[in-house]
Amino acid sequence: MRPTRTRFKASGFLFLLAAVTYLDRICISTLAPDIQRDLGLSKIEMSVVFSVFAVAYAGFEMLSASWGEKIGARRVLTRIVFWWSGFTMATAAAWSYSSMLAIRFLFGAGEAGAWPNAALAFSRWIPLRERGRVQGFFFAAAHTSGGLTPLLVAWLLTMLPWRGVFVVCGLTGTIWAMCWYRWFRDEPRDHPQVNEAEREWIEAGRTLGGQAHRGAALWGALASSPNVWFLCLAYLSNSYGAYFVMTWLPTYLAESRGFEKQTLSLFAGLPMLLSVLGDLTGGAVTDWASRRFGLRAGRAAVSILGYSIAAAAMVAGVYANTPIMAASLIAIAVAASMFTLSPSWAACMDIGGENTAVLSAAMNTTGQVGSIFSPLITGWIVQRFANWQMPLLIMAGLYAISAVLWTQVDPLKRLTARPPAA
Repeated sequence: MRPTRTRFKASGFLFLLAAVTYLDRICISTLAPDIQRDLGLSKIEMSVVFSVFAVAYAGFEMLSASWGEKIGARRVLTRIVFWWSGFTMATAAAWSYSSMLAIRFLFGAGEAGAWPNAALAFSRWIPLRERGRVQGFFFAAAHTSGGLTPLLVAWLLTMLPWRGVFVVCGLTGTIWAMCWYRWFRDEPRDHPQVNEAEREWIEAGRTLGGQAHRGAALWGALASSPNVWFLCLAYLSNSYGAYFVMTWLPTYLAESRGFEKQTLSLFAGLPMLLSVLGDLTGGAVTDWASRRFGLRAGRAAVSILGYSIAAAAMVAGVYANTPIMAASLIAIAVAASMFTLSPSWAACMDIGGENTAVLSAAMNTTGQVGSIFSPLITGWIVQRFANWQMPLLIMAGLYAISAVLWTQVDPLKRLTARPPAA
């Protein structure tokens, strides 16, 4: 009997989830000038609006991931997407700085845990040898959406006010959540479209086993593992750079590099569009290298390469002579950092096992620290010193540090609970 291919349908649902997350996150950066004008916000105040999402996202990430491990990704992702879609639409009702802060905080709290619970679903539906490629397509979907969102929003603005754009974006997530809950099952064996051959293929190759750590044992295992610390800290630069793209890049291109409105949307979306190539190649390369050279080389070497290229390209972009060259090099740097996403999230599955969701949440929460500070630091530096080069050089330095940290990550070391004190 040939295996069915239902696992790829499940992956398709998660690819759409990735796309919707970036649609709802990035539309606000494209709409920022209109929001600032209508609500009378300064650059610093708009920076705080950007960052308050990341603060809430980081604060609730571990809780949502832990909840997913207890009751399953099906129900938790349904709740997450309904919640954040509602607050995406509620953004249209903001009437002041304080109301915008409250709405975006609740939006971030609702979206927290989306990607870790997606990783949890992948860990149950996708065998080890396919994880890199599947994760690559997941991130490619997110970044394709991120790259096209500025163009989509620009088109919607020809027909709707900025408030109407938020309503349209929020409706897409609501539709996804209804379809996901109806179709998905937490375990492949429980899905009527999975035959026995596919079930055996998935379960034999997914490397789960044993009991998930809970409570103090889990937190002790995370806190006491240098492997986990290196993995998490290395991820900070990725989110720091990505959040610059999602918040201040359009303003940087207009103010510092002189891009006009006709080309601004294209080059504002270019880092995300190029990131699709980084996502797909990173996923394919980490799978190939893991089979050819072993799991540690397959995860760590790919990540070291990606972050090293990102650091070099970002420095080159700062000192580029022409606007197009600068924008292109920045896009290459961000795309190179995205080359590391598949090995990073696959390493969470390798190390975390039954605790994949919580470990990936810990890594993503560390990344959100970068997301919190990226717009704040950028906004403060630009307003205080009128200098756009310094924020980009900070990103380059963080990429270089991540390359060094990855030399210490070993995906062969599984997360284990500390023995109780004698």
